[in-house]
Amino acid sequence: MDIQPSRNLTDRLLNSRSGESGPLSTGALIRTGIWSICYFAFYFAQQVAELLAPLLLILGLGWYILPHIVNAITTSAASADPQAKDIMNHVAGTLPTHLQIGSHLLTPGSLMFDGFLLMGLAAIGATLSALAARNM
Repeated sequence: MDIQPSRNLTDRLLNSRSGESGPLSTGALIRTGIWSICYFAFYFAQQVAELLAPLLLILGLGWYILPHIVNAITTSAASADPQAKDIMNHVAGTLPTHLQIGSHLLTPGSLMFDGFLLMGLAAIGATLSALAARNM
């Protein structure tokens, strides 16, 4: 059983004793650094998209359903007190159908669509981060 003496880790990786470029040459280090940055960016985008996509879907769906629920309660309370009916009609009329924030128009449908787009972004981020990890 022939056991070779242990060499310094740096010498083994860089093969500096023999003068050859080892597995961690300058080009390989630069390539690994670039792929690491790409992996971070894709994985970060995936995580943010996975966090925000369900939130936008739930907000959009809730905003879409809420006026219908309030209108159903208002119409079913026809035999109720007239003041209560007026309050319910006032509440139903104050629910916005859209919001204008700066130059952005938000609607329930646009929130749900953005949620689905973020799901697609998460899938693309997962694919690209797996590809970047394989090339590292």
